[in-house]
Amino acid sequence: MTESMALVPGTVDVLILRSLAWKPMHGYAVSHWIRERSRGALAVEDAALYQALHRLARKGLVDAEWGVSDTNRRARIYEITKEGRKHLQQHVVALRRYVDALFLVLKPA
Repeated sequence: MTESMALVPGTVDVLILRSLAWKPMHGYAVSHWIRERSRGALAVEDAALYQALHRLARKGLVDAEWGVSDTNRRARIYEITKEGRKHLQQHVVALRRYVDALFLVLKPA
């Protein structure tokens, strides 16, 4: 398994929103989805994950309701809102521009 890398500041919210664009999930499932999609390269620590989920909920970018997890436990299920989808789309475009510029600088002369 690949060792996890530190996340670039500002990417946690985008990663969470992207995971929730796939389907509504509880916090552990969001963390697992990110780790799986990145082949273990990215991991969101629990504290950062739940702080971000609460922040996204306060901003109206996700909704949260009590539900039941896959293991039949009571859990908060998070779902991306219409505003959250707009936010995600804008930030994905900005991140792609950033990554493209970063690779231009890192490319051998």
